[in-house]
Amino acid sequence: MKKILLAACLTLVAAEAQAVSRYDPTRMSCGRVQATIARQGAVILRYQSTRVPGLPLYDRYVRDERFCNMGEVRSRAYVPSVDTKSCPVYVCKRPDFDRDFRRRLFPRH
Repeated sequence: MKKILLAACLTLVAAEAQAVSRYDPTRMSCGRVQATIARQGAVILRYQSTRVPGLPLYDRYVRDERFCNMGEVRSRAYVPSVDTKSCPVYVCKRPDFDRDFRRRLFPRH
């Protein structure tokens, strides 16, 4: 019985990992990139670096914080697309509490 339960859990984990779709945003318009993320909730976007030729870049982009892990927040990011060099999207990141603390301690005027 334990073996069956373990196999079922592993199957669910593998299915969940396979559920995130992968796209190349440089072959899509910015609107289509944003619509794909909005429709699927979370996607992986993979594209080539413009600064380092041959270096692939990728990350998981999300519609909202429900698709982030506990303790993470949604943060704006930008990816290249067919019609723009910086299409606004969102990624999940851990908040940088040190930066917020420094901002309160040493406010800019």
